[in-house]
Amino acid sequence: MSSCCSSAEPEPRPSEQEGSPCCGGGGKKRFDWLLWGSLIFVLLGYFGHLFFAESVAGLSHQMAHYCRGVFELLNKMWWGLALGVLAVGMLGWVPREWVAAVLGKPGSFSGIVRAILAGILLDLCNHGILLVAMKLYERGASYGQTLAFLIASPWNSLSLTIILFALIGVKWTLVFILFSALIAMVTGLLVEMMVKAGRIPHNKNAVELPDGFKLWPEVKAAFRKAKLSHPLLGKMINAGLSESQMILRWIFFGTVLAAAIRAFVPAEVFGDWFGPTWIGVLLTLVAATIIEVCSEGSSPIAADLVTRAGAPGNGFAFLMAGAATDYTEIMALKETTRSWKMALVLPLLTLPQVVVIAWMINSLGG
Repeated sequence: MSSCCSSAEPEPRPSEQEGSPCCGGGGKKRFDWLLWGSLIFVLLGYFGHLFFAESVAGLSHQMAHYCRGVFELLNKMWWGLALGVLAVGMLGWVPREWVAAVLGKPGSFSGIVRAILAGILLDLCNHGILLVAMKLYERGASYGQTLAFLIASPWNSLSLTIILFALIGVKWTLVFILFSALIAMVTGLLVEMMVKAGRIPHNKNAVELPDGFKLWPEVKAAFRKAKLSHPLLGKMINAGLSESQMILRWIFFGTVLAAAIRAFVPAEVFGDWFGPTWIGVLLTLVAATIIEVCSEGSSPIAADLVTRAGAPGNGFAFLMAGAATDYTEIMALKETTRSWKMALVLPLLTLPQVVVIAWMINSLGG
């Protein structure tokens, strides 16, 4: 299979060449204090709860809550992170033309629809999805497609849909999926309009498909030539780990921050403070932004907002906050695009939609 060094590939950007796991870039790297510092605090919390839970509880009640928070978060998201890293490594060996063919023409309605369907169907947690989305952008997906993919996917995986069926019922689950897809569609199309108007730049990694290009014959021919082996799998994993460090630093930092806040902010306040009002919706978004949880962790809390607080719109807002306001995603977008302007497009376009739709759902639920 073609690697990212294939002659069919466009030349990587300078930022990609430096330290590239595939093309042998030998750029000098700085020590990533945020990545390794956050990882140390994550490991201390995880193993502190795993082996020394009673001793930690005896020293500090808050420290015990922190360690337990890290332990729970890491146990819920490790599989998504592992699959995300593997997917990033595999995508690095997929020709850009394949990605362009699957996602369709950038800037088109069908391209946005394909990105939304991919986000809904891909069964990963929001942290794994984030890794894949950033890699898709590097492989040529338009920015509108990337955001549509992110917005549609964080909690809409098949496994979590089944969980939500059990927690809040089929009716509200389908309503949530419909409106999340609508927000993804509107946001993706608005971003494509901004790109065409020159307000934000085109993706420099975009690929023009050659005349007569057909995806499936190309895929079949590549797999006939491919020789899968343990060394190849090892290269893919190494590439995935190397290229995911930029995103993993914010995921680990978010885990530390979320666990620390959990130690001081009890989860019960959601059911008491966040009723089906405008203020309740806004407070829900603020709380969900601060208390970052993975998609699996957000589902039970959202279900409590629907069933205990009687505010289905707030449950929807809590789920969507992972795509609309999550600082991990915003920082990952900034790192990938090298632009604060492009990163802040995500909350600026999605937050108003989430607030209005959450209020509508609360009215419908009443």
